[in-house]
Amino acid sequence: MRRLRALLSGVATAALATAGIAAFAAQQASGASADATALSNRWYAAAPYLMPHDNNPPDAGAIMDASGLKAFQLAFVLAPNGGGCSPTWDGTSPVSSDTAVASVISAIRAKGGDVSVSIGGYGGTKLGQTCSDAASTAAAYQQVITKYQLKAIDFDLEEPEYENTAAIAREIGAAKILQQNNPGLYVSVTTAGTADGTGWFGKQMLNEAKAQGFTPNNFSIMPFDGGFNGAAAQTSALTNFNAILRSTFGWDEATAYAHEGFSGMNGRSDTGEYFTQADFQTVLDFATGHHMDRFTFWSLNRDRQCTPPDNNGKTSGTCSSVAQADWDFAKYSVKFAGVTPPTTTPPTTPPPTGSCTAAAWSAAAVYNGGDTVSYGGHTWKAKWWTQNETPGSTGEWGVWQDLGTC
Repeated sequence: MRRLRALLSGVATAALATAGIAAFAAQQASGASADATALSNRWYAAAPYLMPHDNNPPDAGAIMDASGLKAFQLAFVLAPNGGGCSPTWDGTSPVSSDTAVASVISAIRAKGGDVSVSIGGYGGTKLGQTCSDAASTAAAYQQVITKYQLKAIDFDLEEPEYENTAAIAREIGAAKILQQNNPGLYVSVTTAGTADGTGWFGKQMLNEAKAQGFTPNNFSIMPFDGGFNGAAAQTSALTNFNAILRSTFGWDEATAYAHEGFSGMNGRSDTGEYFTQADFQTVLDFATGHHMDRFTFWSLNRDRQCTPPDNNGKTSGTCSSVAQADWDFAKYSVKFAGVTPPTTTPPTTPPPTGSCTAAAWSAAAVYNGGDTVSYGGHTWKAKWWTQNETPGSTGEWGVWQDLGTC
């Protein structure tokens, strides 16, 4: 979720814009209101991320028809690339003059759905970095809430902003102001995940929220791009994050889970981890079994099969790099919302993770020359002593020799 969101094409898809504008025009001609009809919080908690401007955005209405999905997490609102304290889409398209995203939102609402908007993300300049204080940061975000009549908003606080203490204080302060000024607003805060739950900067963000007396609907972690491989590593991280929430806020286990969320990445991650449909089902079972508040993923732009299905072992912003039917992963969000999605014929080609017999690579483990591990659907052999060197990350002269797919 984090790196691919920085790989923006910079070109809005004409088909999406045309479809959205047509729907918007039809809605206005019929006299139908473009006002938001709030969904239940469970739908906002299940909304997967969709980039409406970049990464070959799919048609939201088609996703709704095929999967049963009703809510979308639109990404990302940033500060202007040239600086300033006004909201833009991707740093380039001012929210104040936007019509393209507004038309997409109207098309979604015309079909009985709704949207949340995500602010921040990986890369780019965030409003918390450019606005002077929490009040001005909140005022910038209020423009987004007011323009699109939002009932939900997501603060995606990660690199490089979450390393800036002052910026995070402004973001948390802004979130608290918005929560107070918009009764019933569903607020999620998303940050990086680690095997321990979240890292130093994530913990500092939680401490800032505690210091300011701010409690969102959930704090979500992204357990990928950090040495994860499959559902077991993710549920372990969620368990550890629960302990962090308990120790930070003084909550019991059930209360912490009720304020905890999961934000995954479907298919092949930026670092070559793989998360298949089976992994999503396992994490979904964990989330519902522990009564967690949120289950989402990055992204709907990637929720379709590549050609070839494994994308030659590469990660894409527009497809998943695993065998799937279109919108397979969206259906897990639908299930989290409590709805039974339509059935589709499963793919006949097995996902590239295969059935690895070597133990999964671990960032914490020490390996000696000749040791083998499984990672990203491949078996790897260590050439010499190593620790915390991701297989495949250092090219052909690296410590790991690729022995091929499992």
